[in-house]
Amino acid sequence: MRKLLRVLVALLLAAVVLAGAGVTYLYVRKPAQSPPAAIKVAMTPERIARGAYIFTSIADCDGCHSQRDFSLVGAPVVASGRGRGMVLSDWNIGLPGVVVAPNLTPDIETGIGGWTDGEKIRAIRDGVDREGTALFPMMPYQGFRNMSDEDVESVVAFLDSLPPAKNPLPKTKLDLVPALMIKSVPRPAGRVPQPDRGSRKQYGQYLVALGGCQDCHTPSDAHGQPVPGREFAGGQRFETTLGTVVSANITPDLETGIGKWSEQFFEKKFYDYKSYVDNGCPKSPGPEAFTLMPWLGFSQKTPDDLGAIYTYLRSLPPVPSAVETHPGYSRKTPAVP
Repeated sequence: MRKLLRVLVALLLAAVVLAGAGVTYLYVRKPAQSPPAAIKVAMTPERIARGAYIFTSIADCDGCHSQRDFSLVGAPVVASGRGRGMVLSDWNIGLPGVVVAPNLTPDIETGIGGWTDGEKIRAIRDGVDREGTALFPMMPYQGFRNMSDEDVESVVAFLDSLPPAKNPLPKTKLDLVPALMIKSVPRPAGRVPQPDRGSRKQYGQYLVALGGCQDCHTPSDAHGQPVPGREFAGGQRFETTLGTVVSANITPDLETGIGKWSEQFFEKKFYDYKSYVDNGCPKSPGPEAFTLMPWLGFSQKTPDDLGAIYTYLRSLPPVPSAVETHPGYSRKTPAVP
């Protein structure tokens, strides 16, 4: 009996040691990463313009990294507030700790003015900062891995062209378990060629990946993982201090998705917001008009790009999924979609 007890105690101690070693490994390990490229991006007018278009209208970087006026419909970017960053957990309910979209302007002290262009490219596509620490994957670098070398360099050229803005922000500080788990998310992107613009479907898939459409329009399970077979079917619930919104079904289901939409109607849904961009946004009537869909930025997409996105979405398998985008308000008050 004593011998059995000694064996059990030894096994228990070994299990404790192994568990401790496992936790230590998770705590000290670095995410997968490659050294940043030794590159200085050329600041041509064409590249800066392309980078601005991606930042504001394709990838919705404004959504997290720019100062916005949430009292107005669509939460437009505040003049001179582009790229200044914000504390996302101040208004997103349920985030695992303090989550901050950092200042992306070239300010040396509070922005990324001290970063090399290679470090900026690595952060955008690989998901690690200049110290090699994993970025919280609310930053959609899993989709940005698809961003071509030419396009990511254009984004960096645009960031380098922004006026420096002094805006001190806290660092992201996640709860322990999420902080350990996100280390497995980053992955080096390597070289990424330009997409084939001659193929509407392929180019549309590229734009959808950069826009994070699948991330927002796919419901998640209790562990925050996408529900298999429900891609693009909507139902992802976003709880904020400003209101609650549920993403719509954008599969080509005839009854609950966009299956009956013509390309012209799809385009009009976006371009209806152009007047707000040109003339100013009205005051938001309240939570019934709250939206995280970046209609204002996306209304600046070219017809060719919107057409490519439409073509790709129409190629998806239809998934029946009725969604109430503004729960508690949809039947009471006409809401901004």
